[in-house]
Amino acid sequence: MTDEELSFKAQQGDESSVDHLLSKYKSLVIKIARSYFLTGGDIEDIAQEGMIGLYKAIIHFNKQKNTSFKTFANTCIKHQIQSAIRVASSEKNKALSTAVPLVEQTDFDEDEELKEIPIPSDLPSPDDTLIEKEKLKEIKDKIYKLLTPLELKVLSLYLKGYSYNEISEIGNINKKSIDNALSRIKSKLSFLKNDNI
Repeated sequence: MTDEELSFKAQQGDESSVDHLLSKYKSLVIKIARSYFLTGGDIEDIAQEGMIGLYKAIIHFNKQKNTSFKTFANTCIKHQIQSAIRVASSEKNKALSTAVPLVEQTDFDEDEELKEIPIPSDLPSPDDTLIEKEKLKEIKDKIYKLLTPLELKVLSLYLKGYSYNEISEIGNINKKSIDNALSRIKSKLSFLKNDNI
């Protein structure tokens, strides 16, 4: 059965279809969640929001909109995470207020039709999007100035979801160097905790 058919069955109350799609797309959720840096928080918190976005995609997918389920799910996951970050920026959730995307998702082809798909969440205004992009560029520039080439390579591979073993093989770096690099990265990126970025 296709993902689109499974989504339709899930909307009719078939729990096994829901479970199958949640399980199948969990790796996509984790990959998207890893592209956000959460100072003082946990990747699991972001991934949980992504799973909520995936569930919304399953329930709200409409194949009449001429887009694939994967494309719609990708969009819903990102919007749910971004929406949660905006809500978390209140004073009582200060730790979540510094969550920003560090890398763009480049390996996923999004259809042009996505612009017309209604997403079941609060979408940022064009002004908010522009401000976020400018802030992201400023943060990226600071990161590139602060980190060494080795640290940038380790961070890039880590954010793409690679394990220590995979980073070691791909980058030809021993595991102790990876661990040390991640510790230095965490220390150097502590500036993200400040409110003035």
